[in-house]
Amino acid sequence: MASLQLYFARSSTFAQRTRVVVLEKGIDFTPVEVDFQNKAPEFLHVSRYGKVPAIKHGTVELYESAIINEYLEEVFPEPALLPHDPAGKAIARIWIDYANTRFVPAFNKFLRGKDVQEQEQGRREFLEALLYIEQEGIGKLSGNGSYWLGDTLSLVDISFYPWFERLPLLDHFRKFTLPAETPRLQAWWNGLRDRPSIQAVANSTDFYIERFTKILGEPVAAAQK
Repeated sequence: MASLQLYFARSSTFAQRTRVVVLEKGIDFTPVEVDFQNKAPEFLHVSRYGKVPAIKHGTVELYESAIINEYLEEVFPEPALLPHDPAGKAIARIWIDYANTRFVPAFNKFLRGKDVQEQEQGRREFLEALLYIEQEGIGKLSGNGSYWLGDTLSLVDISFYPWFERLPLLDHFRKFTLPAETPRLQAWWNGLRDRPSIQAVANSTDFYIERFTKILGEPVAAAQK
């Protein structure tokens, strides 16, 4: 089978998703870390948007994490990261879309809002998303299982994972922690974070705080008062 090249950046949430997928599936791949200050021509040929993740698999060149991950699911079907039945697949895709279109934008608005008003709107939207996930998502779909759809890891878990790793940023800069009304979500995250594939691509809290102190323009000392 053709070799797989995976273009990534250590700090990229979306690249973390695909890195977890290739590790969970045991795919033999060559990691290529991208220098965004000096993007290599071969990377830009593969990733037309100049974003990560991107993969080159033989003659196949793909970008956008959700598309890449479904491609890998079809080409490397075991272990399965989506349900086998059409209805189950559709429900999984609904929640992946929810992560991309509701959860992630709310997180970003809360953390990176240009002013207090936008940040507070982000706070409300993010809290609403967490409670909705607790009640209508993992609370209903997981049963007694450890993961979003039950007993086995899926692309849904992987789609949400990177932003939970970054929750310490909300605590540090916005004084926000997961509410007590989300016990299932908290139990899910406490279990997921110890999975070897997650540990392999994880960054430390200090890594994120140092990075976002520069991005947000807030001194660490001031943020900790």
